[in-house]
Amino acid sequence: MRMRLWPPIVWALASVAVAIAWGVPTSTNLVFVWVASGMVAFAWSDIRHRIPRFVLDWLPFLGILFVYDRMRGVADGGLFSQHAIPQIRVDAFLFGKPVPTVWLQEHLWGGPSHIHWWDYAVWFVYITHFFATLVVAAVLWLKAYDRFARFVTMVCVLALTGFVTYVLYPAVPPWLAAREHHIGEANRIVGVVWPHIPVANYGEVFQKGQSYANNVAAMPSLHGAYALLISLYLWRLVPRRVRPLLVLYPLAMAFALVYSGEHYVVDILAGWVYAAGSFLVVNAWFARREARVRVPRADGEPALVD
Repeated sequence: MRMRLWPPIVWALASVAVAIAWGVPTSTNLVFVWVASGMVAFAWSDIRHRIPRFVLDWLPFLGILFVYDRMRGVADGGLFSQHAIPQIRVDAFLFGKPVPTVWLQEHLWGGPSHIHWWDYAVWFVYITHFFATLVVAAVLWLKAYDRFARFVTMVCVLALTGFVTYVLYPAVPPWLAAREHHIGEANRIVGVVWPHIPVANYGEVFQKGQSYANNVAAMPSLHGAYALLISLYLWRLVPRRVRPLLVLYPLAMAFALVYSGEHYVVDILAGWVYAAGSFLVVNAWFARREARVRVPRADGEPALVD
């Protein structure tokens, strides 16, 4: 029992040490290394039997995410013109003027020299996007293996459909629309707060990651979409007392994205539609696949079919 506890303890202590020394990992590659080492630690007693299955299960999933990360910078409005006004009009229709991002920052944002506790909270909610999906996938792989493939398929479908939309409809986020004088003042708050976090790798996202960034990939919001997808998928798998957190998470992410100038409300709503669509379509596909694989025989026993 003690031998089973030591690897997770060492992994947790090493994670804290790395975060203090180099900052919180946020790139897909670094987050996967962190998650993979955690899976090895928690499955240490059976690691030799799990390694082959780990490679087969995770390699295709990570391959798709890696390609998405490298290709999303291509969908930057080079094929089609950028869209800034339609999103502003929808948010103004729903909430009036100024649009929610501008209104929230007018009332809550104190500027770089007056960062409040809620700005740090918004930063934290925002960065959960970088690791929450992989952490959920890892926990499912370790504790509910039969649920893993379905979840990662939803994630891949969501990423690919989002990428296609970015190519066809490059959308300008609020912070960029403000620079182009389409709306009032709207700052990119996460980038301002980041350097004030003592254990945060600011450069990884806002400097090194710029070569793969896409400033006009705002519609739909995949930050908002992944948050809702996680909540939808885990709803029936967690105790009832945990479900309020699953309701709160996508709402908190939506507030963080709108307040921080990263997305309009309509971007969030579109992301939620994409998440719900991915959830329903993939669930239906898996249900149909399972129904075709097993059919009842005359003697009542299930039989495999092609």
